[in-house]
Amino acid sequence: MGYKEISLKLPTDFTDEQLKQIIKKKLHINDFSYQIINKSLDARKKSFIHWLVRVFVLSDELKGENPETPVLLEIPYKKRNKKVIIVGSGPAGFFSAYVLQKAGFNTTIIERGCDVNKRDAGIKKFEQTGIFDPKNNYAFGEGGAGTFSDGKLTSRSKHISKEKQFILESYIKAGAPKEIAYLAHPHLGSDNLKVIVKNLRNIYTNIGGKILFETTLRDLKSKNGKTNQAELNTDSIEADYFIISSGHSAYETYRMLINHGVNFRPKNFAIGSRIEHHQETINTAQWGKKQLPGVKAAEYRLTSQTDNNIPVYTFCMCPGGVIVPATAYENTNIVNGMSMYKRNGEYANSACVAGVNPEKLLGKQISALEVLDWLEKLEQNFYEFSKGYSAPFCNINAFINKKELNVNPNTSYPLGLKSAPLWELLPEAISNSIRKGLQDFARKIKGFETGNIMGLESKTSAPIQVLRNKSGLCEGFENLYIVGEGSGYAGGIISSGADGIKAAMDIIERN
Repeated sequence: MGYKEISLKLPTDFTDEQLKQIIKKKLHINDFSYQIINKSLDARKKSFIHWLVRVFVLSDELKGENPETPVLLEIPYKKRNKKVIIVGSGPAGFFSAYVLQKAGFNTTIIERGCDVNKRDAGIKKFEQTGIFDPKNNYAFGEGGAGTFSDGKLTSRSKHISKEKQFILESYIKAGAPKEIAYLAHPHLGSDNLKVIVKNLRNIYTNIGGKILFETTLRDLKSKNGKTNQAELNTDSIEADYFIISSGHSAYETYRMLINHGVNFRPKNFAIGSRIEHHQETINTAQWGKKQLPGVKAAEYRLTSQTDNNIPVYTFCMCPGGVIVPATAYENTNIVNGMSMYKRNGEYANSACVAGVNPEKLLGKQISALEVLDWLEKLEQNFYEFSKGYSAPFCNINAFINKKELNVNPNTSYPLGLKSAPLWELLPEAISNSIRKGLQDFARKIKGFETGNIMGLESKTSAPIQVLRNKSGLCEGFENLYIVGEGSGYAGGIISSGADGIKAAMDIIERN
């Protein structure tokens, strides 16, 4: 059986049959099988927008040996008399527990929120009534914050190919579209994720794993650098290893860990607001037309280096998506973005944020606890301004010119908008940098300045970072791991999941 890789430029609405005919003609073969390796959109020329597709083809009519089989994640199984407690059911927590359970450990996931069905119902009620539910919200619950997001599966992390492949294969087994294995910018969509995380849970529990929902970690008990017990809101559990993957929103967990002797330090992160446009505005600017057959919705990724050397960039762009009230606590007000798999909503949204060095911003050396206090106060200020969960907003032009306009536009945000001098609610250095960035973005995308900017986007990444070794083991502890976004070393579904897997593999190697 011969093998050949080929690269093709295909129309945006190409079909499988068209692809087969093109392969047949290009390679002069009749009997073959093929698999797409990579698929990315080339929109550099509006007159010729097309898919760049790399395919490998197998046929007796071709010469050449088959490609090397990729190195897979090996999970050695043996019955192990060791118990592991994992706190948090997001990608880092779930995949660390799943790998350990497959390796023969006795694992239990502790999740402060509810299962995905109950969580979904609670979120809908919150958006209908404005009454916050601490157990059912966009931050906490089954699958973590990522369950109600766009479900992007891209990652800039290096040296995680085995872990990434394992995660993608697990998602596909749980019902994800097979295209995530080859798309350049794959995503799952929140509608798919709600099904996928439930299916993953069933796969995990079917091999003996346990999940305790509506169960909160209150404290840890340790002696001489070894943690031996987790104090929960229900009871206490002893274990041999503990993995904390509580995400970047669990401030009281951060504070408990710091008081417990776990060392954290401030780190650079980013804050800003959400910008929103009609999706047709973005489509027209990027494609030269309102719709493009075979492509869901146009995206953008924008960066700007401002005069004060604070980088401004767009983050977590949700084509055809909605802006959501992503607060983790009752008296705070923050926003985030979400989209479904089809990305067919009326609006496009994205975070527009400025990079923050907290010590430079505040002009003094500060501790991890002080960073948490400062950021929490900012989130509370937005709540106090709105007297609830409506999002302070203004037109992008108004933000640029520091001139509030009396408008109340339509929006995807479910809890309403409140006209505000948004540039005054953000820290001055951040506000000035975002203003410069918005001016730059308006030069790059036609009509960009006509959109709106709203709310506080404060959850791009963790504001603090734990001191740990490469496997996730906390400095000064022999069996306590902190992984995922809450560790300050990972961000997004893939890198967080891979971070959890690395910690799991470290425990496996020790046993």
